[in-house]
Amino acid sequence: MSNLLTISPSPHVHTGDSVNKIMYRVIIALLPALAWSVAVFGLDALRVAAVAVASCVAVEYLLQRFILRQHPTVSDGSAALTGLLLAFNVPSSLPWWMLVIAAVIAIGVAKVSFGGLGNNPFNPALVGRVFLLISFPVAMTTWPSPHTADIDAATSATPLGLLKEGLHRGKALSELMPDLPSHLNLLTGQTGGSLGEISAALLLLGFAYLLIRKVITWHIPVFVLGTIFIFQGILWECNPVRFADPLFHILTGGAMLGAIFMATDMVTSPMSHRGQLLFGVGIGIITVLIRNFGAYPEGISFAILIMNGFTPLINTYVKPKRFGEKK
Repeated sequence: MSNLLTISPSPHVHTGDSVNKIMYRVIIALLPALAWSVAVFGLDALRVAAVAVASCVAVEYLLQRFILRQHPTVSDGSAALTGLLLAFNVPSSLPWWMLVIAAVIAIGVAKVSFGGLGNNPFNPALVGRVFLLISFPVAMTTWPSPHTADIDAATSATPLGLLKEGLHRGKALSELMPDLPSHLNLLTGQTGGSLGEISAALLLLGFAYLLIRKVITWHIPVFVLGTIFIFQGILWECNPVRFADPLFHILTGGAMLGAIFMATDMVTSPMSHRGQLLFGVGIGIITVLIRNFGAYPEGISFAILIMNGFTPLINTYVKPKRFGEKK
């Protein structure tokens, strides 16, 4: 009789997905953009990626093995993904020892100290990136010249940095735009910046892959980018002399990388679609505010971390209707 009925805890519907598969699929989605960054910045881009990934994997292994006395879980790919995302958020000229420090902060402070994967309230790679930006601002804002022949001259700042600096000096937007990359160059990767800022098209290709593989849904990326487009569009319509057009802000900086690969982190983003709407809109609004009125030219890293802090509140008060519940 004991074999007639099996009772087990939920969930009762299973798929073939696992943490390993999800993490490695996200890594695969990032590979085209990584390959292009190597073509643009040379082997330095590969060096940064390799050091960041190796450091994150090593830090997680050592902490779990010798400090926490746990079975290491580095094979699940989460530490490697954190390292790759960290590399995508820094210049290709960043010294190796800064990447090691960032790995300690990202894995040790932002992930393992909270209980490991599934318990961290903030995106580990962004915590590492923001720590570097605050601690080593010169190194984090020194941008090497791209190596591709059709990119014009040396770039000492990202397009957003050049825009912010020019406007601060009192120049009109019409004077600045000829010196900034065109929308087509921003889309195809003919520009400078961090590893993850240089080709919106390849990041969109990774987005399509993640959607097809059902690793993420469209909600957060669309809400983030849509909010940036609408809010920046309002500012542009009100004062086109002071504010750049919304498409420029969508294609440049870390908007694509943040919206597609970092805001969609399953651990630090809301579970319900309505919650994801609030989450994405909040990220978009904060990003536009920081870019246009804040001290930093880029704001999506801070925006995502701020909204990560609101995720538990959103999950508490914005829930899907229970099965069988009356309207």
